[in-house]
Amino acid sequence: MNSSRPWFCSLPVLAALLAAVGCSSNDDSAAVTVPSPHSAITKLCRNLDKALPRTVDGLGRRDPTPASALTAGWGNPVVILRCGVSRPPKMIDPDVANGKDPDAVAGGVNGVDWLMEKQDDGSNRFTTANRETYVEIRVPGDQDSSTVLVDLAAAIKKTIPEGIAD
Repeated sequence: MNSSRPWFCSLPVLAALLAAVGCSSNDDSAAVTVPSPHSAITKLCRNLDKALPRTVDGLGRRDPTPASALTAGWGNPVVILRCGVSRPPKMIDPDVANGKDPDAVAGGVNGVDWLMEKQDDGSNRFTTANRETYVEIRVPGDQDSSTVLVDLAAAIKKTIPEGIAD
């Protein structure tokens, strides 16, 4: 744990939360909104797209529509990645930082910091923190989120530098 980022908890705490929030999601829709970041962020996202694994948690690549280098997907129901998204409001919420928001928690997995938010549809949304752009992963509620994050960590670390996103 890095003392400069005190609101991030350890992997065991994040893993326990992930196990506790497992709900089912029947929405297997693969249509998403493509982010529209500025050109420098788009370049980072294109590099990420090239580095993404062919499988995540044993699921084959199944990209959403419309096709874009800023989005990717795996499996059915689809695990969705969107690169270049806006900062989620909970990212700066003091209740999250203090562990007082039951629907959001921060943690790190394999060197990538994340904000996890439970969604109304039962899915979990993870957004990178402390990187030059925000990368969002939406995982269906019945999917093992920890394996998804582990499988994506190397590509994110390789292509999205540490830093503060706008």
